[in-house]
Amino acid sequence: MNDHLLSLMTFFPLVGMLIILFLPREADRLIKTVTLVVTIIVFFISLPLAFDDVFVTSSAMHYTEFANWISVGDYFQMNYNVGIDGISLWLVMLTTFIMPIAILSTWHAIDKNTKGFMALALLLETGMLGAFISLDLFLFYVFWELMLVPMYFMIGIWGGKNRIYAAVKFFIFTAVGSLLMLVAIIYVYYYSVQAGVPFENGFSVVHFAQMDIPAHLQTWLFAAFAFSFAIKVPMFPVHTWLPDAHTEAPTAGLAVIGIIYGALVAMMQDDVKKLVAYSSVSHLGFVMLGVFAMNLQGLSGGLLQMINHGISTGALFLIVGFLYERRHTRLIADFGGLSKVMPVFATIFLIVTFSSIGLPGTNGFVGEFLILVGAFESELRIFTVFATTGVILAAVYMLWMFQRVMMGKLTNPKNENLKDLSAREVAIMMPLLIFIFWIGIYPNTFLDKMNPALENMIKQVKGKQQIAMMVEDMDQTVTQITVND
Repeated sequence: MNDHLLSLMTFFPLVGMLIILFLPREADRLIKTVTLVVTIIVFFISLPLAFDDVFVTSSAMHYTEFANWISVGDYFQMNYNVGIDGISLWLVMLTTFIMPIAILSTWHAIDKNTKGFMALALLLETGMLGAFISLDLFLFYVFWELMLVPMYFMIGIWGGKNRIYAAVKFFIFTAVGSLLMLVAIIYVYYYSVQAGVPFENGFSVVHFAQMDIPAHLQTWLFAAFAFSFAIKVPMFPVHTWLPDAHTEAPTAGLAVIGIIYGALVAMMQDDVKKLVAYSSVSHLGFVMLGVFAMNLQGLSGGLLQMINHGISTGALFLIVGFLYERRHTRLIADFGGLSKVMPVFATIFLIVTFSSIGLPGTNGFVGEFLILVGAFESELRIFTVFATTGVILAAVYMLWMFQRVMMGKLTNPKNENLKDLSAREVAIMMPLLIFIFWIGIYPNTFLDKMNPALENMIKQVKGKQQIAMMVEDMDQTVTQITVND
């Protein structure tokens, strides 16, 4: 079974999607139950990955699968080539872990066209998992674009009052970035063929990494890939689709600008969901700062912060969803003093708030601390100084929001009879709370498996940088000798 575990995990949601399509449209509860069971099965299929110690001792790709997919003559070939290492491992596990929680959270929130929503949710899971396991660039692009379709319809059909605007904006931003990435992928393949890379390798990421592409070409290729990924992160200044999409959806220098800008704008929001959305821009700015540091501390902190973001920000959106289901408003001014009538909700909300601002003992602290240490040890010290203000600002806007929503007097009569969290809602939040403290108290469970792959990546990048610098120095020397002669 291990030989095809990744394929089984990735495409099993499509089986659930097909089952749902044959169920009657009126059977809402059955449709939701089938979807929940399918996502739980996918999570259990992926569990052996998390407990496999091979990621601790080896940086290679594991659970690999390879098959010829599309061949055109002796020049063009695309392959079904998948595998994971310690970098993609936890992103895969985060996806399979979050999906059942997300489906369970929609139990009462989605009450129209449930069949369509659940089918799209399962299609989205396949797209996400496929993107994380792809070792063929064209296959990655297929899954990358596949994610766009269900997200567009989920925002546009089941979103808020500005859902059409948010969906179209999201689609345009992502599609433009994706097209640039496609051009870069095709050019890399063309260059690899010209350089004599074996035709059978197709669009293999592993083999592309071994090529010596001239520095001036790398600059343009990096710009195309970086622009596409920057939109998806999102990074300042191509971030503007995210607050709209997150708000309307159903429940180095640029990185620092994103941290501070996101925090400042979040502080000014009067809508709880928009505040959380802008906090995402700030938090993901920390991730990019860790990546730009290009050392083990920064990269491990950045990758861990990606996982933290999925847990903490996901928990915040669930919390906002619980409030909206009860009051049908997200305005901070409509609340106040809710801790008096919702004590369990207030306790969970406070824990997630502490996680979001990076309180020691929670997951957010470990990720941000490693990122800042890594950035300070690199050539980004001045950026690190400014980035630390994002930590302070996060505490300001998150605690201020919590104080206005949960503390003080209960002045609004509409809030007097609000019900505390149900057993279902507590069950939704408990797994997230467990990982908030698990990562915060003992992060080595996760770091041990990602570090070997990160170390290998750093060696590859730094090695190629040194070679490129040596070649550049030689070119300058030859040019100088030629000029002198």
